[in-house]
Amino acid sequence: MEAPGVRLLVPGNVRHTSGGNAYNAALLRALAQLGVATETLPVDGGWPVGSPAERGALRRMLTAPDAGRVTLVDGLVACGAPEELEAAAAAGAPAWILLHMPLAAHPDLERRALRAAAGVICTSNTAAAALRTAHGLRDTDGGIHVAVPGTDPAAPAAGSSQPHLLVLAALLPNKDQQLLLSALAQLTDLAWTATLAGSDTADPGYAALLRRQAEHPGLAERVRIPGELRGTALEAEWSATDLSLLISRSETYGLVVAESLARGVPVIVRDGTGAVEALAAGTPGTPVNGTPAPGTPGTPADAPAFPALPGAAVGLGEDPAPLAALLRRWLTDPALRSAWRAAAHAARGHLPGWDATARAVLDILDRPAGPRQQPGRSPHAAN
Repeated sequence: MEAPGVRLLVPGNVRHTSGGNAYNAALLRALAQLGVATETLPVDGGWPVGSPAERGALRRMLTAPDAGRVTLVDGLVACGAPEELEAAAAAGAPAWILLHMPLAAHPDLERRALRAAAGVICTSNTAAAALRTAHGLRDTDGGIHVAVPGTDPAAPAAGSSQPHLLVLAALLPNKDQQLLLSALAQLTDLAWTATLAGSDTADPGYAALLRRQAEHPGLAERVRIPGELRGTALEAEWSATDLSLLISRSETYGLVVAESLARGVPVIVRDGTGAVEALAAGTPGTPVNGTPAPGTPGTPADAPAFPALPGAAVGLGEDPAPLAALLRRWLTDPALRSAWRAAAHAARGHLPGWDATARAVLDILDRPAGPRQQPGRSPHAAN
């Protein structure tokens, strides 16, 4: 296709580093490298719903004449503002939704937004499956597409003489760093160090709780919580890492998992979340765009498991014991550490780049609109 210009409307109220922000920025960079004119437009507001004035400003942005450019709207903005998407469609300028995760708190608003959009691009198979389940859509629905995250090349991590663990995630309850600290407190008889790096401004109370917990005997001299790391400080942290973890209670992908694999660092993720999809991203034969990876939510129970995953998916609830047991096994079993590390290094050569993500998005935008089942209706309902 002759690539159209693309403008991406993003939430102005998400200022900490997040997977959604990272995807948006990387996608636009990759599109620009393919010769596509791009523009990022922050939309100020208390999204996902916003005030009447904030939604009015969004409506003006969506309905303003903008010939020759395709409009993508981050799902955090779009799915809470269906009237504004409906106005854009009525004005002959329907917008696409770039959806990182379903808007579980406002299903009715999301359902209307899906109806009004030109189409939906989900950033993982897990998110697409969750969206279809939430709104009764068929897997063959023509309006839901997938463009999985890419990965930037990175030098392999050197690791540390003493096993070093990294959790790279904003300090938020969903990321469940508290559970990890409780698990690490059961491993003080072994040698290890850990860094919990991520924004401490989104939920200062939770960040303070984690820092107090990390001051307990046996943890204080081993656990570092430096806040958000960037640039050379972040790269130095990655270089020293032997194992990373993403044990979020909910996750539709987990860009940090792919970033870890790009450095040959194995990962422990929470089973039943989209982080399992990211863990398998570099495994040969992994389904990429449009087909859920085995083991991710919404896939058949008899789907085959991937061999030689570069880490593990562990079933977790409120009890830290299963995570502590897995970490103890990794810390005390050199053969297991070698196997995970070898699988992570093998995955480095198979991870998709951001150019693949950009081309997938352009391919989706170039497809003619097909018949689409309306969200919330039975597949057999009359038109």
